[in-house]
Amino acid sequence: MRWHGAQPDTCQRVYFANHTSHLDAVVLWSCLPQQLRQLTRPVAAQDYWGGSKLRRFLAKSFNAILIDRKQIKVHQSPVELMLREIGDVYSLIVFPEGSRAADGEMGEFKSGLYYLAKKRPDLELIPVYMDNLNRILPRGEYMPVPLLSSITIGSPIYLESGEPKTEFLARASKSVKILKER
Repeated sequence: MRWHGAQPDTCQRVYFANHTSHLDAVVLWSCLPQQLRQLTRPVAAQDYWGGSKLRRFLAKSFNAILIDRKQIKVHQSPVELMLREIGDVYSLIVFPEGSRAADGEMGEFKSGLYYLAKKRPDLELIPVYMDNLNRILPRGEYMPVPLLSSITIGSPIYLESGEPKTEFLARASKSVKILKER
């Protein structure tokens, strides 16, 4: 894990990263210093992480916030659930693409990160690039392959006053992609 621009801190943050493997949240969370792990909650899909006893156990172990992707409605907003769950204490790990990229390339960011930033402008938004996890646990596989991977954590970004959603999401996506070169 390499920290570029941000350092480990217990302030409330949203770590947002590219998403290529079911290992992503677990690996990022486990790489944080212990004090930060206790204060950081991964956001994960309920249909996957609630799908078996083992996955439910793991999700509970990581204090994950499980989102029911099939029941997303205006009055059941995942953003509102996340904000309620973190209160004034916890940080989040999110994957703005929503689902894993099939080819390892980043997909378009969905609007959740924008609405988190809009509703909680005090949160540091920390870009994270995770490399090679899609090869360690490829789609459809159950056993990890022992390969090297890396995680690079960048400088915080914030939603700028009056910044349109599409521009913010493009800038957030670019802040993750830039870390690939570091």
